[in-house]
Amino acid sequence: MEYSPSEIEKKWSKKWEEDSVFKSSNYVDGKPNYYLLEMFAYPSGKLHAGHLRNYTLGDAIARYKKMKGFNVLHPFGWDSFGLPAENAAIDHGAMPEEWTAKNIENMKRQLKLMGISYDWDREIATYKKEYYKFNQKFFIEMYKKGLVYKKKSYVNWCPDCNTVLANEQVEQGKCWRHGKTDVIQKELSQWYFKITKYAQELLDGHEELREGWPEQVLAMQKNWIGRSEGTSVEFNLNYNGENIPITVFTTRVDTLYGVTYVVLAPEHEIVEKVVLKEKPELKEQIDSMINEDKISREAADKEKTGVDTGLFVVNPVNNEKVPLYIGNYVLMDYGTGAVMAVPAHDERDYAFSKKYNLPIRQVIKGEDEKDGCAYTGKGTMINSEEFNGLSNVEAKEGIINKLVSLNKGEKKVNYRLHDWLISRQRYWGTPIPVIYDEEGNIYLEEEKNLPVELPTDINFKIKGNPITTSESFKHVVLPNGKLGRRETDTMDTFVDSSWYYLRYLDPKNPNIPFDKNDANSWTPVSQYIGGVEHAVMHLLYARFFHKVFCDLGYLSTNEPFKRLLTQGMVLANSYYSSKERKYLFEKDVELKNGKAYAKDTNEELVVKMEKMSKSKNNGLDPEELTKEYGVDAARLFTLFAAPPEKELEWNMNGVMGAYRFISRIYNIVEETGEILSKDYDDIDIEKRNKEDENLQRKVHKTIKKVTESMEDNFHFNTAIAATMELLNEISSYKQNVLDKSEKSSESNKIFKEAVVSMVLMISPFTPYIAEELWEKLGNKGYIYNAKWPEYIEKLTHSSEITMVIQVNGKLRSEMQVSANISKEEAEKLALENEKISQLIEGKTIVKVIVVPKKLVNVVIR
Repeated sequence: MEYSPSEIEKKWSKKWEEDSVFKSSNYVDGKPNYYLLEMFAYPSGKLHAGHLRNYTLGDAIARYKKMKGFNVLHPFGWDSFGLPAENAAIDHGAMPEEWTAKNIENMKRQLKLMGISYDWDREIATYKKEYYKFNQKFFIEMYKKGLVYKKKSYVNWCPDCNTVLANEQVEQGKCWRHGKTDVIQKELSQWYFKITKYAQELLDGHEELREGWPEQVLAMQKNWIGRSEGTSVEFNLNYNGENIPITVFTTRVDTLYGVTYVVLAPEHEIVEKVVLKEKPELKEQIDSMINEDKISREAADKEKTGVDTGLFVVNPVNNEKVPLYIGNYVLMDYGTGAVMAVPAHDERDYAFSKKYNLPIRQVIKGEDEKDGCAYTGKGTMINSEEFNGLSNVEAKEGIINKLVSLNKGEKKVNYRLHDWLISRQRYWGTPIPVIYDEEGNIYLEEEKNLPVELPTDINFKIKGNPITTSESFKHVVLPNGKLGRRETDTMDTFVDSSWYYLRYLDPKNPNIPFDKNDANSWTPVSQYIGGVEHAVMHLLYARFFHKVFCDLGYLSTNEPFKRLLTQGMVLANSYYSSKERKYLFEKDVELKNGKAYAKDTNEELVVKMEKMSKSKNNGLDPEELTKEYGVDAARLFTLFAAPPEKELEWNMNGVMGAYRFISRIYNIVEETGEILSKDYDDIDIEKRNKEDENLQRKVHKTIKKVTESMEDNFHFNTAIAATMELLNEISSYKQNVLDKSEKSSESNKIFKEAVVSMVLMISPFTPYIAEELWEKLGNKGYIYNAKWPEYIEKLTHSSEITMVIQVNGKLRSEMQVSANISKEEAEKLALENEKISQLIEGKTIVKVIVVPKKLVNVVIR
């Protein structure tokens, strides 16, 4: 029979679903837990080959671990809130809930088609009130613990999204969802999670993750958290007879005597409270600085601009009055939003002082100073009163002590990380469970009233937050009888994804988000898989939530994810018209003389390797792909073509090659069914012939290689390559041994062992064909529940070895001998070798040197 993937895949998809094969239990006696999780999906409506790779990676691990005897948890769900769903629903004239549910239904069908072993009984969707009621519960509990607050500040605002963004969602000054939209600064009153309270814990936790997480991700988080040790210094601004403290954070307190001016960020509270009252004419310039791209404001090559406030502040160590400026290169996102400027020893300050003709005072004398730039190295203190003559390193401690004695400073640890802004001015998210009375006082919703549900009487046609159009939602009566107004902002969708891995443990429980014992048993997640782009968003937020849960008594583990695999992107040949920018799939392209042409118009196309994505319309539809070659071939290609962490270039020839490999396995089982269907006694090693021994050795070496590849960071490509080599050996054995009369009594047994082992080893990669062949081999039950094959170490070694024979150090012959041959036997056999006996005839043997198991060297004269 010819291999027909579509029929086989339909057959086993139906059987798996009917028998709930992938259903999992939180506890199985005698089996250790293994939690395999891929980052859950945003329900855009359609999968492409990039998704296929991500979920196949996880599925191969889950199936392998199941066969290795683990109690595997492999759930899936939907990260279903968010602005794209809201906008798409508006564009299509539907409610977001309807649009989302329809997309989930289609994507779920596609995932089942791909043969992924998800326990669909644990499915979650974050847009459902049964899920987001717990977001609200956590918000209330965190508020009571002082981990939630509201404040007025300048925030990142995306004009396209009409909502605020957290710092982590701004990429190169652009919105993370709208790559061409400049993010501006807007002053709003917003809700924040106090993630900064956990800054040091988040850094310390990296030690626990060092063995299981990529160094790149840990480095990205470390840089984002940005711990630095320094000193807080208090300068005083005298305004209307009042001393207003301005605190700066510096890592270079040794340069304090070199301060010639102080610079505030344009967003600093003193700008509005004092500066603009004195000089309202500066507002336009200050607003211009506020709306500059934050990334470019920090860049070294960005022109430093500022305005003189006309005010002065006092340096605490020498009581010198220095001018107060507002500068674009100072940000509220780092330190205190105020900088003590030392132009002689800081490049940015130097450039600013040169532009505005401000004084430059040197306080450190070094050996390698250069004219026309700031000196930032070590040296001897000058112009620093009692610290003159000391090294700047020694002076640091003395200056700190002086500040402490004056009550004007202290040692301080600072973090670049700022609190997580969670307010979003959009509809499709978790309502924030807060009510305000007429005076603006805050009331938390009572937990018995949760969830606070999203309203449906809304108008999506307005610009801004649609929830503000719902009168029934906004106006409520407080428990004290006062009229109240609900908060109309919703939570950042990263709140949903910060704890979803825990909800899978008990997804249908209406009373609690998850059980503590379950959480302690299943976390940290054994293996997590997802994109590196989430390093300082989802992964950092989830770690923060996990540590908060620990402090709230929900669980006792330290981290959410023990091991992290960041899969490489899938790259596709993007073929498009240079005029229309119309992307074409590979099937619509014709290659002629090394160039690409559109089949319909014969127009020459531009070709570029790009990330496969829906937005670029270059995503290959798995359904279209599998109609021709089958799911297994697509899965096998994605796992074989590149290591998981590397980029994968999509290649249809590779998919066809995978299809041919599977066909060869199928054909061998079909052609040798009579041999494979029989039951045999154990193999008698002593009765094997040489061909039997060679094949059995290859089988056990392959099992060892595949097992080691799977255990060593899941090197699927090398594991699959080993099974391909084994298939070649099996094919050769079939042709040269089974198809001929000269075979041992053990040949059929060894052949069956080889085929069965191979089918078991390919089952994590190609589950459909593996189930089909497992059944054809006469087995009962599913291969999904079968045991992984084990190798016998002694069978991976040959009983014979090749020894070389030299005459006077030159290679003259070789001989196959027993691996246990003695030195005396080796010497005897070498001298009896026909070629060697001819060479030494009539010669005098001086000595014979035997290197055990390697060579025999006959020295003659």
